[in-house]
Amino acid sequence: WIGIFVLYTVHKGQFNCPGGGLLHSYLLGLIILLASIICALCALVYVSMQGTISNPGPRKSLPKILYTRLLLYFPELVWAVVGAVWVSDNSVQCEKTVINGVIGTVIASWIIIVFTIIGVVIVFDPLGGKKTFYLPDGVSRNLESSHSGQLLYNVKSSATRVWEKRIRLLCCCIVQDDDHRVAFTSIAELFRTYFSDTDLVPSDIAAGLILLHQEQDKMESCPKEPEEVLCHSPSSLATDDLDVELENAAHYMLFAAAAYGWPYYVYTNPYTALCKLNGDCCRNRPTDSEITGSDRHNFHFGSILKITGLQYRDFIHISFHNKIYEIPFFVALDHKKEAIVVAVRGTLSFEDILTDLSADCEDLTLEEVLENGFVHKGITQAANYIYRKLINDGILNQAFTIAPEYKLVIVGHSLGGGTASILAIMLRNSFPTLRCFAFSPPGGLLSKSLADYTKNFIISVIVGKDLVARLSMPNMEDLKRRIVRIVANCNRPKYQILLRGCWYEVFGGDPDDFPTELDGRNQDALTQPLLAEESLMVHRSPSYSALEEEPHSNSPPQYPHLYLPGKIIHVVEECSSKRLCSSDIKYTARWSNETVFSSILISPKMITDHMPDVVLKALNSLSQEHGSCLSC
Repeated sequence: WIGIFVLYTVHKGQFNCPGGGLLHSYLLGLIILLASIICALCALVYVSMQGTISNPGPRKSLPKILYTRLLLYFPELVWAVVGAVWVSDNSVQCEKTVINGVIGTVIASWIIIVFTIIGVVIVFDPLGGKKTFYLPDGVSRNLESSHSGQLLYNVKSSATRVWEKRIRLLCCCIVQDDDHRVAFTSIAELFRTYFSDTDLVPSDIAAGLILLHQEQDKMESCPKEPEEVLCHSPSSLATDDLDVELENAAHYMLFAAAAYGWPYYVYTNPYTALCKLNGDCCRNRPTDSEITGSDRHNFHFGSILKITGLQYRDFIHISFHNKIYEIPFFVALDHKKEAIVVAVRGTLSFEDILTDLSADCEDLTLEEVLENGFVHKGITQAANYIYRKLINDGILNQAFTIAPEYKLVIVGHSLGGGTASILAIMLRNSFPTLRCFAFSPPGGLLSKSLADYTKNFIISVIVGKDLVARLSMPNMEDLKRRIVRIVANCNRPKYQILLRGCWYEVFGGDPDDFPTELDGRNQDALTQPLLAEESLMVHRSPSYSALEEEPHSNSPPQYPHLYLPGKIIHVVEECSSKRLCSSDIKYTARWSNETVFSSILISPKMITDHMPDVVLKALNSLSQEHGSCLSC
């Protein structure tokens, strides 16, 4: 608006050129239109800042302002068309500065319009009030049960289709087959189930995460109970065993990181990686029969060689093939540890994300386990794919023919760690001495019986407050309830929560002590949902019912509990600054158990603690520290 106003003011008396009359009217109309839009947006911002998240009363005029802004899009669109027509008219011979200014205005207008349309398509919920089907108790009593059930089925089907369309739109660039369509439906059903019973927008969730993080930091600053301190005091035997496993984990993490190929190598060596890889692009390549999938210019294999330090002849099989439920892996000879290593790649593509999100449970049949358990469906299918390649294609037979005295070790990070764990369970009967190192595997992976079964041959390594290691549907449901409770009962406006929260995340300081309606309530009263919480939950929905249930209710859970595999090594920072930018970090490690990861922790490092370079750095730091102690 300022640019157009300046342009109009400077050239006010210079519109005598051919086409100048239309230009004068266009600029004047544009100034008035943009001023109206700015006023509408200012009113939107001001009204949106009133009240609290659970008290929308002061914002009751917001819909009228919103629809006013929506109506202004029509003249904005008309003016953008008029400007485009004027610019494309060859008979216009006005001053070059004016023409360039109008061209910039037209381009900016069309960009704003296009992005607005895309945003509405992605964010807008076409279900609208259909979510409130849970709400009317009196109405539901008057409906026949069959009619009520049909209505609920239609609402759920519509919600699933909406999520499926969104997922298809996000994955429009990948080739889609029957596996993709099945995965889209499964993931859409998962999202529909999770999001259908709350009335939260993204900024509500952001405010809830900020409040939870500050509340969590206040809890961490409190002195621990004596029992909690004692439970983290391992015996000397356990400490010796831990040191050995940490040294092994640091060694095998190199293979898990190498499975990511050139993206990881370039990420960790941003200035020299491309030059080094270009020098090796035509050398050290195994025969084509040993490689499946695309590796243009030999970048993937060259990166694996440089990260692991192996020779090309040490590789038995390399697969860069990547589809949904089919992830890359390689098999190599590790002469230092006398092991045949199967390294599985983690999440690096849209197909991998779809595999991660296929989080339904399925049975895993094992003869030697008395109680067959549940496993993550998508990751199990990925493990089945690698199992068929290793056994049916004779890859492991070939490896043990070359090195019959070597042991089998399976490693992976993130999705690769989860796949490696289930693959190890499948191969355990044929290879009783195998070991598996799962780095930052997904939390919702194995049922309790299978998790206990894997403690003899799987080591899971988790760093800090890693989000992925705590991801499971029960944990996500718990996080949703915590967000609803803390957001609904905070008496501050949302913009204050977000602004102060951003300052706290970036610059630190003491956590804000936001007043809430939870203050002053006795413990018994806290088991019942407050009125503010009820306003953010769809009545009679599963999450609403969970708020009303007693803490020790015996009702079956909505989702089965799945756990991390094997014995768990938890690596944490000794003196964390709680900020993203920190140097000279010192780590400590201890044996842990799956209950420690039964809740999602909010932290600026919840994502970075999952990254493979951070895991490798932490393990190398601990391994070097142990080595220096031995030398002393």
